[in-house]
Amino acid sequence: MKHWHIDQLDWGSFEPSRVDPDIIAVVKAAAVVERNGVDYAVYLNHVFSDDADFRAAADNWAIEEVQHGDALGRWAMLADPSWDYPAAFERYRSTFHIDLDTTTSVRGSRTGELIARCMVETGTSSFYSALADATDEPLLRQICKLIAADEYRHFKLFYDHMRRYLDREKLSGWARARIALGRITESEDDELASAYYTTNEPESVPYDRKRCIAGYMSRALMSYRQKHIDRVTGMVFKTIGFKPHSRLHAWAARGVYALIRQRQRSFAKIAASTGT
Repeated sequence: MKHWHIDQLDWGSFEPSRVDPDIIAVVKAAAVVERNGVDYAVYLNHVFSDDADFRAAADNWAIEEVQHGDALGRWAMLADPSWDYPAAFERYRSTFHIDLDTTTSVRGSRTGELIARCMVETGTSSFYSALADATDEPLLRQICKLIAADEYRHFKLFYDHMRRYLDREKLSGWARARIALGRITESEDDELASAYYTTNEPESVPYDRKRCIAGYMSRALMSYRQKHIDRVTGMVFKTIGFKPHSRLHAWAARGVYALIRQRQRSFAKIAASTGT
């Protein structure tokens, strides 16, 4: 069951004077990625075809992901009345695809698949928490806080199922770390780059992954602060079996935050040079 409904949001609280154009661009891209949760549910149903409990959980997860996309898309159309969310989503769907025919996880095991899902939810829960803190627009802040809470629950959902499969498949801590870090690095792949392209650039402009991921990341990473990275690192540590809230965790979180600031500056230079 949904923990909130899009019609319960205070849409009348929208304040256009408080909208940041850079945040609009990020929200547009996030909206179509979230809305595409249905395809990921199909994929997960194939991978976990004989696990009725998990398949039901994945279907409910997808329902909430779609609502996230619709809430963000509706907000973005308020912020930019010229933008067409349904049309942008169809353009995204025609551009970016995942393999819906496979019956095995691309991560090599079901435990690996669930680790990857934990990493996705870690990233989204932290992203929406950071965006809620970064925006002065009250409606977007409300939406982002609700989505962040959902994404943290989704992390716990996938984590609990991961523990169940880990008891059977016995992946080592280092194998789990390799899968987790591999999924994190995929944040710069075509999924987000295509989302930025199809929601922010005209079809007449040829797609270029490097340019588009720079356009997205240079804006999205601006919202993060050390407290958000502290939580991210703790969730990653928990997933791979390392102790969170330890000295190693504190050291890693500081290092990750420094890397994020450096990456944001690097992406911003690329975006400026390409006019993105």
